[in-house]
Amino acid sequence: MSAGLDGKVAFVTGVSSGIGAAAAHALAAAGARVFGFDLTSPAVTCDAVRACGGDMAGYRGDVSVEDDVIGAVGTCLDSFGTLDIAVNCAGTANECPSLEETVEDFDRVVAVNLRGTFLVGRESIRQMLSHGKGGRIVNIASDLGYLGRAGYGSYCASKGAVLSLTRSWAREFAPRVLVNCVAPGPIDTPMLGPDFMSPEVRASETAIPLARIGSVEEVAAAIVFLSGPGATFMTGQTIGPNGGSVMP
Repeated sequence: MSAGLDGKVAFVTGVSSGIGAAAAHALAAAGARVFGFDLTSPAVTCDAVRACGGDMAGYRGDVSVEDDVIGAVGTCLDSFGTLDIAVNCAGTANECPSLEETVEDFDRVVAVNLRGTFLVGRESIRQMLSHGKGGRIVNIASDLGYLGRAGYGSYCASKGAVLSLTRSWAREFAPRVLVNCVAPGPIDTPMLGPDFMSPEVRASETAIPLARIGSVEEVAAAIVFLSGPGATFMTGQTIGPNGGSVMP
């Protein structure tokens, strides 16, 4: 079913898994052509989207590396001719007491979560302004950007910065580019797995009003909404599919 995105091109990062993969599927189902960008190969997601009747191409690279981002945006334009929507899903975390976290680990979290969002947003907005049609930016932050969490200082700081960057861009590029944010709560993604989170912290994630961990599809629905015709009077806003963890 189309949600008004027919003819639109959506550039989505972090598409190999989690929220990014779900966003790629949901945007394609809504009628958009999707261009996926990920540090690991986006081929599996591309094949899955095509198998469902969608149109998707991909590019492998690092969102924190300027040349990779410029190359990915250029390939998107070569593939689809335009870029109307950019969704910054790529992210990483490091569970570590702040006094034990290395500078290298801190810098990597900030590089992916904040610099990656900046680079993809900057290059996408340049294209949106150059073709004269404007566009949409949807950044992915986190409820922890509001709440903070012990042992996640770099992650919380980077996501809080994404919230602020969203508001700044919304003011700077209005009315031609609408810039909004999705700040999920606990979502069943690899970031809640053992590579990023201890079992004790994961177990605490359901201590919220809705008492469960959310699905990537619930976040993807918010992304599609902010990308579509129902959000034409929204900019600088943050939607929180978070089970009630934050009620701003």
